[in-house]
Amino acid sequence: NLGIQYTYASEDRVEATMPVDHRNRQPFGILHGGATLALAETVAGLGSMILASLINSSGNAGQRNHISSAHEGDTVRAVGTIVHKGRSSHVWNVDVFTSTNKLVSSVRVVNSVMKKR
Repeated sequence: NLGIQYTYASEDRVEATMPVDHRNRQPFGILHGGATLALAETVAGLGSMILASLINSSGNAGQRNHISSAHEGDTVRAVGTIVHKGRSSHVWNVDVFTSTNKLVSSVRVVNSVMKKR
């Protein structure tokens, strides 16, 4: 629904893009912070699913720092890299950039890993 498209995925890195448009912008025409967090958690979630292909991962929490803004008509790119590959948690750092590589937000996502029942 937000237009997120994966562009790269491996055990250590996941990338995706998302257009800034009517679905995820504030009334002022800039990317909504909640949409930024949704993009970051989507990227980190896929990364944890790849890492934990034999176990279910569930639950995530994102801490974000907005640094700049992205405007309607732009496309943002999220780059998620694994910081910690634990048995019970995965920690991802996800940086979100504009199409001109300006840093918009830096997000730290912690995913809980739970064994299949």
